[in-house]
Amino acid sequence: MKRILLTTAVLGFLILTACMNENTRVRGTLYIIGGGERTSGMMKELVDIAGIRNSGYMFVLPMASSVPDSALLWAREDFTETGMKIITGFNFRQGETPPGSQLDSLRNASLIYISGGDQSRFMSVVLNTSILDAIHDAYKNGSVIAGTSAGAAVMSRKMITGNQKKHPDTEEGFITIEDRNVELIEGLGLLPDVIIDQHFIKRQRLNRLVAAAIENPDQLCAGIDESTAIVVKGNVARVTGEGQVVVIRNSAGRKTIQDGLLGSDKLELSVYLPGQSFKLRR
Repeated sequence: MKRILLTTAVLGFLILTACMNENTRVRGTLYIIGGGERTSGMMKELVDIAGIRNSGYMFVLPMASSVPDSALLWAREDFTETGMKIITGFNFRQGETPPGSQLDSLRNASLIYISGGDQSRFMSVVLNTSILDAIHDAYKNGSVIAGTSAGAAVMSRKMITGNQKKHPDTEEGFITIEDRNVELIEGLGLLPDVIIDQHFIKRQRLNRLVAAAIENPDQLCAGIDESTAIVVKGNVARVTGEGQVVVIRNSAGRKTIQDGLLGSDKLELSVYLPGQSFKLRR
């Protein structure tokens, strides 16, 4: 009995130590925008959080866009209006060896901004490369990592692609809540326990996130509306902007499948407004 109690105590200590180490290892902040128009207030807030109005610089990653050079230009225009002075960026290309000077610049940026477009396109360039390592290094060392639309989706470890496995050619969106229909691939992993969905209320994506929550009980599922963002520091996310954030948890892990349809009687759903906060892990 004493041996069992001792083993339990040791395991508890190791888990607590791991959680503490995880929190102290990461000093950065995430600013995750659900897409759409970014209000001037949000842009100024992002710059202020990064602390780069008078010093430091911003690095734009435009690889999610089908027109990355234009995405880089647009980002520069948007952030110049906030009073930022030094805005750089680089269109890393799939399969090419990243220039060391650009990696160093990325790693040391005070703010890294990931544009909208196609999250799968972005990850095809970044996954398992020194680019991903540089982003993680910057985040751990205190940088702000921001992204909008596709740039929001990539923050997750389990990333929503937007594709439907069972209905790949449909243009109607997710009109059902089905088993094994939501496609998830590996994202940046800055949020290891959170799945991000974007344009959420505007594009009526509740069915998709409900399905993701039922099938991934280890993940908190957060749907961020347009002109809205969550600011993540440690284990807390604060809502900012003009819209709402819908959070779904399947903490009980309940899942029923009938004729391919998903069911669960223990889902928790919350709707958060600007200024409100929620914990990512309990």
